[in-house]
Amino acid sequence: MENQKFPDFNFAEGQMLLINKPYHWTSFDVVGKIRNSLKPLKLKVGHAGTLDPLATGLLIICTGKLTKKIDEFQAQDKEYTGTFTLGATTPSFDLETEPGNQLPTDHLTEEQIKTACLPFIGAIEQLPPAHSAVKVDGERLYLKARRGDEVALKPRQVHISTFEITRIELPEVDFRVVCSKGTYIRSLANDFGQELGCGAYLSKLCRTRSGDYRLENAFEVMELVNHIRMLKETG
Repeated sequence: MENQKFPDFNFAEGQMLLINKPYHWTSFDVVGKIRNSLKPLKLKVGHAGTLDPLATGLLIICTGKLTKKIDEFQAQDKEYTGTFTLGATTPSFDLETEPGNQLPTDHLTEEQIKTACLPFIGAIEQLPPAHSAVKVDGERLYLKARRGDEVALKPRQVHISTFEITRIELPEVDFRVVCSKGTYIRSLANDFGQELGCGAYLSKLCRTRSGDYRLENAFEVMELVNHIRMLKETG
């Protein structure tokens, strides 16, 4: 391990930790892993900006007194890269649920696909996915969705400053998005598919930046946990 990658941590006073969230882990899984590694210290540990279990990438973790600044970190703009699969939809707008409503995509041109990005750049109204952590009447939407409850979703205003297609290999297209807090890339995938008239769902997502903090400077979870354990053994 390179020493410069592991600065002098002060977890009690407040430490920001940049983590590359693994696939299939929840954001709370990461928080729990870090919290457990710090025992017997009893510290507040929290994260700024939830990532879905099927997403990977930058997760900001704060400890100790720095947890008071979580809302500040969470409010910063985000950058994502990933893949939309065209020609089908899913109830969750991603691979949490099975694709259906198959439609052809071979008629789509590069120009059509890139032009379909334009209506989503700037301030837009966006509906959250039915399978999301948004609370309605005190309950998470995904719990209502799994029961099959009908819920009237309310749109929210978000801002997308960059939405570009970086690879086209139908039925897949890769993208890069820079957006405000609260933007659902799953909803963007679904809306993008509607704009093209063939449907789409999010099949891969990675958060590459949050404010000035970048994924390339993040720790792998177990790399950091093992370093914390080493600090406790040698300290």
